[in-house]
Amino acid sequence: MITETDRFYIERKYHDPDKEFNAFSRMAYHGIGYIEESGLDDAEILKGLEELSSKTEQLPHPIARAMAIKYVLENERLYINEHDYFVGLYSLNRLANITTFKKWENESKAYRAPETLERADDFNRSGAVMIWTDYDHVVPDWKSLLELGFSGIRERAREYQKLHKKNGTLNDEMSAFFDGIEIEYTAIIEFIDRMHREALKQTFEKSSKIAECLKNLRDGAPVTFYEALQLIYIYFIISESIDSYQVRSLGNGLDHTLYGFYKNDIESGIYTKEDIRNYLSYFLMQWSAIGNYWGQPFYMGGTNLEGSTKYNELSYMILDVYDKLEIYNPKIQLKINTNTPDHILNKAFDMVRRKNASIVFCCEPAMIKAIMGYGATYEEALNYDIRGCYETGVRANEVSSTSGYVNAAKALEFVFTNGFDAVTNKQVGIKTGEISEMKTFEDFYFAFLKQWEYLIEQSMKITNDAERFLAFVNPSSMYSATIETSLKNGRDGYGGGVKFNNNAMLNCGFASAVDSLLTVKEFVFDKKEITLAELSEVLRNNWEGYEILRAKVKKSPHKYGNNDMVADTYASAMSSYFANKVNNVPNSRGGVYKAIFHSARAFVIQGEKTGALPDGRLAGEELSKNASAVPGMDKKGVTALVESATKLIPSDYHESFNVDVMLHPSTVDGENGYNVFKGILMTYLKKGGQSIQFNIFNIETLRDAQKNPEKYKNLQVRVCGWNTLWNNMSKKEQDAYILRAENIQ
Repeated sequence: MITETDRFYIERKYHDPDKEFNAFSRMAYHGIGYIEESGLDDAEILKGLEELSSKTEQLPHPIARAMAIKYVLENERLYINEHDYFVGLYSLNRLANITTFKKWENESKAYRAPETLERADDFNRSGAVMIWTDYDHVVPDWKSLLELGFSGIRERAREYQKLHKKNGTLNDEMSAFFDGIEIEYTAIIEFIDRMHREALKQTFEKSSKIAECLKNLRDGAPVTFYEALQLIYIYFIISESIDSYQVRSLGNGLDHTLYGFYKNDIESGIYTKEDIRNYLSYFLMQWSAIGNYWGQPFYMGGTNLEGSTKYNELSYMILDVYDKLEIYNPKIQLKINTNTPDHILNKAFDMVRRKNASIVFCCEPAMIKAIMGYGATYEEALNYDIRGCYETGVRANEVSSTSGYVNAAKALEFVFTNGFDAVTNKQVGIKTGEISEMKTFEDFYFAFLKQWEYLIEQSMKITNDAERFLAFVNPSSMYSATIETSLKNGRDGYGGGVKFNNNAMLNCGFASAVDSLLTVKEFVFDKKEITLAELSEVLRNNWEGYEILRAKVKKSPHKYGNNDMVADTYASAMSSYFANKVNNVPNSRGGVYKAIFHSARAFVIQGEKTGALPDGRLAGEELSKNASAVPGMDKKGVTALVESATKLIPSDYHESFNVDVMLHPSTVDGENGYNVFKGILMTYLKKGGQSIQFNIFNIETLRDAQKNPEKYKNLQVRVCGWNTLWNNMSKKEQDAYILRAENIQ
């Protein structure tokens, strides 16, 4: 395992952890251990990029972009360090974007419809929809990369370019596509060579091993386990930090991707199992040190075509090394099926219950069904990648960008305001009539659906307008070269080059909307305790002066997440409404839209811009997240929550569907705790659930952690699709976890 001294230096490789650090701007920092004379600083590189831009501005974008990336790689300061087996880049903050990406993004706006640009701005500022172009959910074809290496990827692209020329299909646009790949991969290979030559100058113990590894990666495909890890890391750090495509999985199943290297090294005697554990510890520490707020994902496991599991002895080793490092980044996604070995499940359960380890359980049956829902074959769906938090996609043949985080709770707020938004002081929603005109619950419900429909459909229009320019703004030469379909088509992977060119539309604030709708039904129309006009006034006053009514509303049994028939009937109908409005609607890239039940940080960001709601939520408080209940409202336990969630038909969400569960430590303590965990997970799987994740807390710990943060520096919390430290959360976010913990005592 990694030494304490080496760990100390790797933790400072990307930024100083002892100083203030913004995990959302993680690439804007510099660490220690770089060879100053090996390259330029940021200011010098930016100056050179400006000079280069004047020479390349008339060139096709794939070529100009590749040349900018080439310049950065030629002038990066290098990291060949005695405390690390892995290389590094000094300038991580996507410097090439200044003269390419950002410039072209502004240029593209001149060709976009002014009304969609304005609407996108209104949606974002109001909290109705979070929407932007997404380059952050990319998984290359790791199989091709590891079989061919960087030089082999370049050679394969050359062969396809020759084939297109021979067939008479090589037009100017296609030539620029292939030329961009040639320039960028040549630059990557030359960069590896530059690092190799620097490693040869060093005399420390690890330097010869590093130099040999880099020489082999410069010349061909990786042969050893260590070389495979180094290739994955080099691809990641260049794509993420220079090429502006965020790599959202390490390997196509890290255990499966690396197993052949592991087995060969052990059998041939190149490395021992302890050597492998050692390399893994240095590898995993890279992402812990980078400190991406959302975490760096990788997944493991899966099922072979004949039904056997893909889990192997390396799977357990990776979990065990991760456990002993006591880190929470990267984050781990485990593919779960009825064939998943008990020793894998028990290890993962134990990690979660001891430290809330950053693990999410992803149920294969429903995920496979969801992927087949937009046209994938069974074989394509079986071998799906998990990207980002729990999003799925066809391996090496799908681009799926998240398009709009649609706030269902804001749609309900717009019913009370007739579409007028108090945050922007503009008409952001549509006019569905004054509250005084709504005489029945059916009137109110219909108005809500029309507001929701408007946000969904307008988000699609904005996306269709913007995504015509994905490849124009950011040619994906590095990614596209790994995708053989893209090479066969001679088109950028983000410009229609792959088989599935999809978008994901996110269902956010869902339970908040359900509970609010049912409050209107129960207290306004069924019990007639208050009129709609009076309730509207209550909401404008943020429930001030109506504390008794608010308490009654919160105690109502008709809340999503409690296996309540009334609540779940409406929740199921509303869930289907969203999925049906989104799934398989054609987009502007020749693909379709996919529904996704996932919130990321929208539950906080949109919550800050959403006014008071009928369910008793105060203005600015967080909204419900994922397919989970409103914080503190799932009072009937995990079984009821699973029942409610699976009634929503998770496989109708073709990109992902996730439920968050909080359990008291006593529930999963001792030997029987494994059975409890497995029972919950397998019930969820058999009822059609997709992904599920856990927080194991007692109320006393959380309250003490809030009062005495110095005692809980390593306390982890599962936020959405990632873990963070309790002490890194705002008090408002902490309060929401305390509220949930109060209901599981």
